[in-house]
Amino acid sequence: MKHYFQMKYKRILLKLSGEALTGDKKNGIDPEILLKYAGEIKKVYDLGIEIAIVIGGGNIYRGFNNEYKIDRVQGDYMGMLATLINGLALQNTLENIGLPTRLQSAINVNKVAEPFIKRKALRHLDKKRIVIFSAGTGNPYFTTDSAAVLRAIEIEADVILKGTRVDGIYNEDPNKNSDAFKFETITFKEAISKGLKIMDTTAFTLSHENKLPIIVFDMNKKDNLLKVLNGEKVGTIVNL
Repeated sequence: MKHYFQMKYKRILLKLSGEALTGDKKNGIDPEILLKYAGEIKKVYDLGIEIAIVIGGGNIYRGFNNEYKIDRVQGDYMGMLATLINGLALQNTLENIGLPTRLQSAINVNKVAEPFIKRKALRHLDKKRIVIFSAGTGNPYFTTDSAAVLRAIEIEADVILKGTRVDGIYNEDPNKNSDAFKFETITFKEAISKGLKIMDTTAFTLSHENKLPIIVFDMNKKDNLLKVLNGEKVGTIVNL
């Protein structure tokens, strides 16, 4: 196995969707998926890579729902709390396999997580602790994709790795159209102009302005995270 100094990136921001944690379930958290992800993260951690993680909450709360007439702002705060639940679950799973972690939250929940403070986050990373960022940006109307980009910029990450259940960015949904075309690389401007939905426009724009590349890849495939960090052609790279 290759060592840290041979890896392409030193510090990464890994974005995981809440939906990915459901596994074969309709909602909630599949413990087997958590264990699988923790194992893949450990392979990278053992090489000396500094790791921060942003996790979504879609497996628990999927956003504004007209049927129940939930206020948009109220609904967004519900989503932030969902990311905290997922963050706690991921933290526990990582620590069960011997990895040091810290959970930080953008909203004040000091009984279960530290408040997000940039200097503390950087200190944790310097001490080789995995930092899990929860509760998005702490503001309604912003997705966890935007939160991931914001945190990545703040901690000076080298790259954002978006782990999904699809092996990159396609021009159409590959689950619905077998002829969908996969992009090996694509620019931020192209991704925005084509209306590709893998990340929201705010996230793409923020990454573009800060020259921060995004790699979208299949997190469920064994060793994919390791391969991405080794510079192998996995997933889709979004860059300038």
